[in-house]
Amino acid sequence: MKPVHVLLIALFFVAKSYSQVEVNTITHNSKERYITTTIGFPVSGTYAPIGQKEPISQLNPDGTGFIQGIDLSKKKINWGIECTEEGIPVFKEGFNSKSYTFWYRPNDSNEWIYSQFSIHFTKKKMFLMGERVKVYEDYNVQ
Repeated sequence: MKPVHVLLIALFFVAKSYSQVEVNTITHNSKERYITTTIGFPVSGTYAPIGQKEPISQLNPDGTGFIQGIDLSKKKINWGIECTEEGIPVFKEGFNSKSYTFWYRPNDSNEWIYSQFSIHFTKKKMFLMGERVKVYEDYNVQ
């Protein structure tokens, strides 16, 4: 096989592996929406109210997790960030921030619930449901 063919095949597989964003279809009020857990920032992790250790929300990279209530009971969930059918995150850009729609469904329910997820770049913080926060490191800084 010619070196050019090998190079083209290698480029195809590299491009294919980087473009594979998992997109799931959900239905809310009879309307199809698309969600993903991949938005280019480290969304997975533990979120807690500022200055408190509990109640927390735990988001796993595979789209599972739990939300802890004020009474500290844990509700297992499936979650995702709204995106296009192609997996491109849908967001509103603010001054040094981005705001996304966070979708989650308790495992004991068929109903999807939405809330806000935002990233504040100068503070290096992510906010889930407005009150729970996670500090992150931005590895994309140049």
